[in-house]
Amino acid sequence: MRTDDREAFADLYDRYARTVYQHACRLTGDLSAAEDVMSETFLVAWRTREQVDPEGGPLGPWLLGIATNRARNHRRGIGRRLAFLARQPKPKETEDFAEASAERLDHQRELAAVREVLDRLRQPEREVLALCVWAGLDYAQAAAALDIPVGTVRSRLSRARARLRSLAGERLAEDRHSEGRREPGAGRGEIGGRAAFVALPNEGGSR
Repeated sequence: MRTDDREAFADLYDRYARTVYQHACRLTGDLSAAEDVMSETFLVAWRTREQVDPEGGPLGPWLLGIATNRARNHRRGIGRRLAFLARQPKPKETEDFAEASAERLDHQRELAAVREVLDRLRQPEREVLALCVWAGLDYAQAAAALDIPVGTVRSRLSRARARLRSLAGERLAEDRHSEGRREPGAGRGEIGGRAAFVALPNEGGSR
């Protein structure tokens, strides 16, 4: 890559594209935005390929660090785009004849649940959680991706997990309250999907 080997870069893309896309999905909560973030990530990676460590080593943390920065830019731009759209006249309603994909809708619902939980965390905690728990980076790799000390990664992840456990408890309490108002036998023993989601394991994938 450092010598402009496009075949090597293509191999890099094949190996990490899915990982980068999934990471972008978790941070943006939007499939289309995640595709943009992934494309921008590899474009930036190609333009900054001279930064690759000549001694070798895993490139995943480097790519996920770029993706995290691109996702931050996306979130900053949302407010500006919404403000612009709010000033525009309401478009004429037309019937949508596009065929809905069940798999894509399910994915959107899952992302909505992820986004609902992550939006209740501070951005630094959200990013560390996405890197260490879902992307599977260890503390040192996450620190390299975010350009922060390892100790900072540990403390942010600890706060994120504590907050998620608290959210899980709140959600479970809501489910029990709703369960008490249902007719006998209706949904007995079921736990809401989002409650199950936020009840993350204590250890995840980080060490």
